[in-house]
Amino acid sequence: MEKRLLLVFALTFLVIVIFQPVLKKYLPQAPSSSQTQNQQPPPASQAPPTPAQASVAPPVAAVPAEAASAETETVVENDLYRVTFTNRGAQVKSWVLKKFDDEHGKPLDMVNAAAAEKYGYPLSLWTYDETLRNKLSSVLYVSSQSGTVNAPASITFEYADSDVAVRKTFSFDHTYLVDVQTSVSMKGAPVTALPVWPAGFGDQASLASYSATQIEHQLGDDTQRLAIKKISGGGTLQGPFDWAGVADQYFAAVFLPDDPRSAVLITLRNSLEVPKDWRKPDSKETAKVDVLGAAVGILGAPTSERMFVGPKSLHVLESVRVPTISGAPPDLRALINFGFFHYIARPLFLWLKWTHDKMVPNWGWAIVIQTLIITVALAPLRISGMHSMLKMQRIQPQMKAIQEKYKKYGMRDPRKQEMNKELMDLQRQAGVNPLGGCLPMIIQIPFLFAYYGMLGSAIDLRHASWLWIHDLSAADPYYILPILLIVTMFLTQRMTPQAGMDPAQQKMMNYMMPVMMGFIFFNLAAGLNLYYMESNLISIVQQAIMNRTRLGREMREMAAKRARKKEK
Repeated sequence: MEKRLLLVFALTFLVIVIFQPVLKKYLPQAPSSSQTQNQQPPPASQAPPTPAQASVAPPVAAVPAEAASAETETVVENDLYRVTFTNRGAQVKSWVLKKFDDEHGKPLDMVNAAAAEKYGYPLSLWTYDETLRNKLSSVLYVSSQSGTVNAPASITFEYADSDVAVRKTFSFDHTYLVDVQTSVSMKGAPVTALPVWPAGFGDQASLASYSATQIEHQLGDDTQRLAIKKISGGGTLQGPFDWAGVADQYFAAVFLPDDPRSAVLITLRNSLEVPKDWRKPDSKETAKVDVLGAAVGILGAPTSERMFVGPKSLHVLESVRVPTISGAPPDLRALINFGFFHYIARPLFLWLKWTHDKMVPNWGWAIVIQTLIITVALAPLRISGMHSMLKMQRIQPQMKAIQEKYKKYGMRDPRKQEMNKELMDLQRQAGVNPLGGCLPMIIQIPFLFAYYGMLGSAIDLRHASWLWIHDLSAADPYYILPILLIVTMFLTQRMTPQAGMDPAQQKMMNYMMPVMMGFIFFNLAAGLNLYYMESNLISIVQQAIMNRTRLGREMREMAAKRARKKEK
């Protein structure tokens, strides 16, 4: 029986193989999966098949398609922002930050309208295939919600046709963070499609604001800031990244991937024609600027990440938890670039903020109070510098005698070293520190650069007013502070006894130094001008008091005596 059963199976298999061509020729076949995917729904004008046709070739089921019939908008809102989505492309048309205003005093829209219309809107999807990219940004998605919804909320957009299936989910809470989940597949296989912030920010008005934009990324304690000239459009940077994105002077849009080790960053750079003067939008005088964008996600797979869109405010950035790979601060504080002297700038800012919050609710007066304390605290160094200058002047005759003694020897002569040794011995015996006179200036320079970095990065001073100034982070509109800076610096130079300096050099320094500093500070932040000008004012008062002391009188007498000798 077993042998017969095996024989039956063998004969049956043989008959099926032999008659396969006949079956294919005379019997209807079901369409293959590839044919089903490529098959388009019949046009509405096509007549339905007759019963006879249906008996010969049964109808093939169309691939499920999902697309909206009309364009709709969904607004997600909380106390911090109002985000407007359109289901065309499932992207953001407007991202208004409620607590900040633009150059016209209106609520700040983070979307650069002119650049977005040309190069894409936020949270669209970037792909290497431009045709697919354009399709994903233009089709109508089915939205899970419409109208206005309040955070916490989640909104999902879906689209599908015979080729592509897309799903995008955005979840909002009461912070500046957005949870982003995206996936795109083509014919069932996942393709690379990364969430993107494509084209600059809405706070960019002046030409300088465009040039301040950078693409930034961080891994551990290593933060990279890519200037415009180092960025190529469509370039791919391999991770890992703790976070990556685009930032300007005061705002940022950065992605925090759930899988930092697999993340990639696509750098975007495009040109845009803008008015040279943002106050004259209808002017025909235009300039070409670069707008930067960034896309972050996983190649060839769905993307899961968080996104921060908001101000580069220190307390806000420090509240964002970032699971770093190595030992860096687990937050976004590195987005604020305090400059080379950041070790001084950050404490200075925290002190300034405390002064603003606890003592006087005005940033200009907070700078005035802080500058007063700093300048008074440096007064002992100034007095010490004057003592050093006086001691140096007292030994000038001995120093000149030693220099005259070795004048005949060349610089490479070994005996020239003996001159340096004698000079050092003389200064040591007199208790003179060669750097003592320069020490106050050396100490002030880090504070000055730290203040420059702080005022240029602290968003708290953006549009902060003080007396006639409407924005302490921008130049003085009437140039009063730079002019006062020149005047006070000139008075400071005139009042300070410079006993060790040649009268001709002293006269040149009295005029050249104030003019040079005024030229440098003319278009710098008003807050920085306020700091330096007030420092000069306080120094004038200090110098006037010191000039009445025995030390001051002696220095002025020595300087006058030197000037009389020079005239003879």
